[in-house]
Amino acid sequence: MSKKNVIVGQSGGPTAVINCSLYGVVSEGLNHPDQIGHVYGMVNGIEGFLAGNYLDFEKALPGEKLKGLTYTPGAYLGSCRFKLPEDLADPVYPEIFKKFEELNIGWFFYIGGNDSMDTVDKLARFAEKTGNDIRVIGVPKTIDNDLVCTDHTPGFGSAAKYVAETVREIILDASVYEKKSVTILEIMGRHAGWLTAASALARRFEGDNPFLIYLPETAFDPEDFLRRVEACFEKNCNVVVCVSEGIHDKNGTFICEYDSTAGTDSFGHKMLAGCGKYLENLVRSRLGIKARSVEFNVSQRCSAAMLSACDQKEAIMAGQFGVQEALKGTTSCMICFDRKTADDGSYSMELSTHHVSEICNKEKAVPAEWITADGTDVTSDFIAYARPLIMGQAEVPHGEDGLPAFVYRK
Repeated sequence: MSKKNVIVGQSGGPTAVINCSLYGVVSEGLNHPDQIGHVYGMVNGIEGFLAGNYLDFEKALPGEKLKGLTYTPGAYLGSCRFKLPEDLADPVYPEIFKKFEELNIGWFFYIGGNDSMDTVDKLARFAEKTGNDIRVIGVPKTIDNDLVCTDHTPGFGSAAKYVAETVREIILDASVYEKKSVTILEIMGRHAGWLTAASALARRFEGDNPFLIYLPETAFDPEDFLRRVEACFEKNCNVVVCVSEGIHDKNGTFICEYDSTAGTDSFGHKMLAGCGKYLENLVRSRLGIKARSVEFNVSQRCSAAMLSACDQKEAIMAGQFGVQEALKGTTSCMICFDRKTADDGSYSMELSTHHVSEICNKEKAVPAEWITADGTDVTSDFIAYARPLIMGQAEVPHGEDGLPAFVYRK
């Protein structure tokens, strides 16, 4: 019988290191020619695969070109937000597995976040139900850092580094005038405030900006917010505030909905944006003070200019470990990170697997004990947790035009 082949896909929002995990899967797959025939890539995830779109990596990125994935942001294979039916009797499942059979697929890898792990779980359960021996593995990816059973996720470290560096730059920009001002920075985070919490890393000394940090794990009170902003002027005439896009009041209403009704995406999630602008207008109208808001938007998830070397290394390891586990027969799992702290306090990480059913459709919030009692800041425990993940500056080669030499899918 011919050797089995690998297929890998990417799903959900891109990150600065999702292609590093892709490199890990592909490079490790190609390192086992005795067991693996071809390494295929789904173009635009499971949705694109259903439309017959895939590529062979030995042809698409031959030789040294493959290494370009390790510093290229975005999703090289393209992504999708495609939710598989809850009913495993739906005809889409035999259609997918028929395509797997046609390509002689023995191992399936899906790189993504929570919704992607839902896809991994459903495909793994269908394989088990039908007696198919294909190995199904999830490789974690999300800047939101909200997957359970893992200390952190690839993508978070680089996004946190971007947030911390950019906030520090904005703090310096905001402090050039000796006149009262408020700068509100809106950072990604629907239900989990990990990324907004990373803004605390921007502080150069105790008592530095940002003075206020609001996460969706606690209720937001606009009136209390205004009182605290006024109090901050006793410390500095220039006040910087960081807020998660998903901050909400005690009734669960998103602050962005105070201004307008948010739409929903294909998964039924509310599309959040605009709380920063709402708070800007609130400060200006109620306090009569110069205010501006900055929405970080997609730059925080796709910047290779601030690529964390730690994040890059760990993302590659996650993909490699996934292939190693699959070749041992492991299936129905997600690759997880286990933090190890040495006696001297130094950081290290080991890899493990957890059954994907324990992970999908669950969210990991910032622990309550890592948020101050008044809900306006994070504690030193969060700083100790996050700081190792942003360490190191990954090298990004540049071309003759002076710009990054990213790899592109043709």
